[in-house]
Amino acid sequence: MMPFVLEAEAPGSKARAARFTTLHGEVTTPTFMPVGTQATVKGMTPDELAAIGSQVLLANTYHLLLRPGAEVFETFGGIHKFMSWERAVLTDSGGFQIFSLPNARRMAEDGAEFTSYVDGKKILLTPERSIAMQRSIGSDIMMVLDECVPSTSDRAEAERAMHLTHRWALRSLAAREGSASALFAIVQGACFEELRRDSARFLTQHPFDGFAIGGLAVGESKAEREHFTGYATDFLPKDRPRYLMGVGTPIDLLEAVHRGVDMFDCILPQAHAQHGTAYTHTGTVKLRRTFYRMDEQAIDARCSCYTCAKFSRGYIHHLFKAGEGLGWRLIARHNLHFFQELTREMRAEILAGSFAGYHAAKRSALVLGDTEVEVHTPRLKRSETLGDFVVSRNVAGQARIKQTSSGETMHPTGAPNAEATQLYVDQALVMPRLAEAELCIWDVGLGAAHNAMAAIAAVEAAAKAGASLQPLRIVSFERDLDALKLALTHVGSFEHLQHAAPSALLRDALWRSKCAPITWELHAGDFPGTMRETETRPDVIWFDPFSAKADAGLWTVEAFRVLREAAGERCVSLHTYSSSTAVRAVMLAGGWMVLSAPGAGTREESTIAATAAAVPRLERFGGIELLGKTWLERWERSGVRAHEVEVRGHPQFIRQR
Repeated sequence: MMPFVLEAEAPGSKARAARFTTLHGEVTTPTFMPVGTQATVKGMTPDELAAIGSQVLLANTYHLLLRPGAEVFETFGGIHKFMSWERAVLTDSGGFQIFSLPNARRMAEDGAEFTSYVDGKKILLTPERSIAMQRSIGSDIMMVLDECVPSTSDRAEAERAMHLTHRWALRSLAAREGSASALFAIVQGACFEELRRDSARFLTQHPFDGFAIGGLAVGESKAEREHFTGYATDFLPKDRPRYLMGVGTPIDLLEAVHRGVDMFDCILPQAHAQHGTAYTHTGTVKLRRTFYRMDEQAIDARCSCYTCAKFSRGYIHHLFKAGEGLGWRLIARHNLHFFQELTREMRAEILAGSFAGYHAAKRSALVLGDTEVEVHTPRLKRSETLGDFVVSRNVAGQARIKQTSSGETMHPTGAPNAEATQLYVDQALVMPRLAEAELCIWDVGLGAAHNAMAAIAAVEAAAKAGASLQPLRIVSFERDLDALKLALTHVGSFEHLQHAAPSALLRDALWRSKCAPITWELHAGDFPGTMRETETRPDVIWFDPFSAKADAGLWTVEAFRVLREAAGERCVSLHTYSSSTAVRAVMLAGGWMVLSAPGAGTREESTIAATAAAVPRLERFGGIELLGKTWLERWERSGVRAHEVEVRGHPQFIRQR
């Protein structure tokens, strides 16, 4: 048997990390196998494939049987020397051609008869001939000949093909004889649970080195494919590799790994590249679109491949318009790198025991297309400035939006997305509250939309993971939308904006999620006036405008009194980044209970104002507590006495005394 070691199984998932040893080296899983049907991967040299981390290539027995033929491989000593590839090769048996050429072959118990597209001769492909050809090719992993039928076949047809596949599998095993190459069997059964179970149970009684799941991605729905993949792996042994044939897209790989699959192959990275489609960490990008003509960004800001390091989207778009083959070759190189990087990333998460959370977070990004992400982005001339705002970068190269007139930067400390999640999503208890009841958030100071998008990302990920959530309504208030418009022209530098929502909000002042119960609306203009336009009362208020230096009108006692009146006596909390003594005094004077909370980045503290009904729940969150005697003494020393009567006589201090 081929040496195989199961290294880890992910908690909360069937995902596994393993390693096995072939005649041409060790392979770690999960692994994606680029398709080299004719002993070449389109658009890629063997050195380029090795450089991106490809461990196994797939070649096709049927096509190589017709051209160049067994004699050529025997003369050259096998496919590795023939194509100058030093790592492992898996050869398909030719079974897929039986499926894909239904009107150009004749089926019989002996095998499948084809007409050669090379010279017109009749070719009988039997299990024995398939194995003999694979031995001539010298592949590290051989596949048994099988009959694949459409996944929509009726039960009788699916069962007939399954039993024929079993008989051919045993003939393939006998034809293997003393070959040192591994041999994988193929589980069939279309979309019938009992057939998939019976097929797996029959084949696992025999000494195959691994097991493939065939007959999927041939007509069934995505949900059916995922169900039958997970169902089949339940009946496969843990001590041998599992291979899902002909799948798929990045989201297909993620979902199949989650269901216990180790190996994949698919032509899509190159086939889609030929049509100008690139895969990224935030979905697909169609570079033929005129939209990308002036785009100076790399295909994927997070990618380290040769294409992304050297070339812009605009240049690759030009190559397609000019009919230059280099365009699709550059995308193919990127796509294959992306697939290899994705499998390495999944492996690391499995080994770390964190795959279940990674799967829940990753799946929403991988299904996005660029029409969802960028098609409605304002087509402003790419510039570092717009109105009163400029894109600035810290020493780590992280992009921020800075207001020129005040010199203040949005989310200046640490990582902006992490700060937004910590201060505004987590400390507002957004997810626990949505598990119980509807929630309305007033987002005062939309800015570059970090806070709103942090909530949207968290809620969509939970919804896609199957959580039961009540509706979320986000009402954003902003008087100057140039900050968001500027950030959207640099969307590659602002990862949180690589989503359909921000552009739709700018266009329509309203966005609704397709995968979670979220509504996001925009009220543009000065807050005191626009606040009166919404009839919905807040459960949570995110108070994130620039400081009193830049926006004095929002940091007054009057402003906080208006917000306190909107809250009423319900369970409402107001969250802000500031921990200044003056701000806390103004909040107290405005009628709020005031609590200190953990800060983010370089800030040690932040502030939460709350109604009395909200305080007990907030105090259960670590590090959140009512201001007390120590703060009052600090206030007295500060000289901030404009609201002395209201502060000294505030109910929270009287209660503490």
